[in-house]
Amino acid sequence: MFKAIVDAETLGDALDAVSVLVEECKIHLEEDGLAIRAVDPANVGMVDLELDASAFESYEADGGLIGVDLSRLQDIAGMADKGQLIELELDEETRKLHTQIDGLEYTLALIDPDSIRQEPDIPDLDLSAEIVLEGADIDRAVTAADMVSDHIALGVDADEELFYVDAEGDTDDVHFELDPADLIGLEAGEAHSLFSLDYLGDIQKAIPGDAEVTVELGEEFPVKLHFEIAEGQGRVTYMLAPRIQSD
Repeated sequence: MFKAIVDAETLGDALDAVSVLVEECKIHLEEDGLAIRAVDPANVGMVDLELDASAFESYEADGGLIGVDLSRLQDIAGMADKGQLIELELDEETRKLHTQIDGLEYTLALIDPDSIRQEPDIPDLDLSAEIVLEGADIDRAVTAADMVSDHIALGVDADEELFYVDAEGDTDDVHFELDPADLIGLEAGEAHSLFSLDYLGDIQKAIPGDAEVTVELGEEFPVKLHFEIAEGQGRVTYMLAPRIQSD
């Protein structure tokens, strides 16, 4: 059983956060909210999303599991105007999701969850540095790096207490650094890892500019990025595997 009413923007933000990495996913319809965890086909990027029942205007669920084509559900959410509500109801017999927006009804065929890639476990990593910054700063760094290279280095200089971003191209380089005065928070352990800009650029698109983003880094370890959506009633975590640098 699943019946819910949700603001179109809240649903859109949640779907956008997942769709930057995968085209389809399993949605756990828990009693206390939705949960999605998925990994991209190359096993490079992972997303973990929780959207509390309190993020909805109304919410009823009993622990079911559905598989969805994200782009089709995004198309439905995109038909709603800002501030409009979307009604969602699962038909258990036909395994279809009925949606309604101000008189417009759309019935979405669901995907067999067993046909969707297995959900990943979140590895327990001991990462040496933690940076808290605004989403807009991540956007600046990624946009600048993308002009010169297809990969980006994220690091922390523990002695100088700096978070830095480096990108080296064939002819041009980018260096961007933020000290504690520019950051919301910094636990400065020595850290440096290289990442694909294709992935980090996609992830960055889903991070609101005014979001407070926590970045966890290590030495040639995956990066973890966390931020809140739905006015703190939802949480998104991304994990991105590093590109191991050859000497």
